[in-house]
This record gives sequence, structure tokens and C-alpha cells, in this order.
Amino acid sequence: MTMMQSPERKMFFGSKPVTFIRARNLRENMTNAEHILWNRVRNNQLLGFRFKAQHPVAGFIADFYCHKAKLVIEADGLIHQTQKEYDMDRDKVFNDLGLTVIRFSNEEIENNPDLVIQTIINVLSGFNTKSSESTD
Repeated sequence: MTMMQSPERKMFFGSKPVTFIRARNLRENMTNAEHILWNRVRNNQLLGFRFKAQHPVAGFIADFYCHKAKLVIEADGLIHQTQKEYDMDRDKVFNDLGLTVIRFSNEEIENNPDLVIQTIINVLSGFNTKSSESTD
């Protein structure tokens, strides 16, 4: 049946079932920074945009994903200091899918969550502007 392929392809970009299991485990074990950010972006709090936590995208798991804005938000812990090339390759895959990626360190999120949220709002505001221009 093809009726299940279309939504999966749009939101999950062909992720396999094992990725969904890994994503569920990550949602159940979020870092402190991820919890802080999740509490600020969940329930359509930012300009009405809906975010998903630990969302499968093309075999990867985005920390936070907004399908409408095609926005991936990453909360980078210490491990990301040693995997910069991997993160760049991963961001390229996301970008090739038409997604925008913004990254914040865990320290930024924990120490200045208001600035992080304002940065996200600025990106979402830019999306709203582009969307309204394309419908005019």
C-alpha cells in the first residue's frame, strides 16, 4: 500500500523502524539541556510552530524538528567537539533535504535559554516571511 509511504516520506525522509526505536529511547533519556529546550518549544509555544523531540529524519535523529518550517534544532553536548566532521556531513544531508539546521551547545541552552529561544523565533519569523511572500 502506498498510502503510508507519503506521510513517512515527507516527515521522516525514509527512516527505518530501528531509528524510531532509537528515537523513543533518546526521548526517554533527554539531557538537561534537551529538557530545558523541549519545555520551551513544545505545545506550539513558538509562533504556533509544532516541534517534535528526537524525530527520525533520513536515518538520523534530529533533537528537535519542525516539519512546517523544515527546521532541525540540535543541542550539542561535549561529544560534538570530537565529531565535527560527522556533524557537518549530517547537516549536509539535512540541507540536501531542504532542511535548515541550527545548533546550540548545551551550555548555551542551560546558561542563556532566552537568547536561544529568541534565535529560534528569529529563524521561524524568517520562515513566516518567506511563506507569505510565496503565496502573494
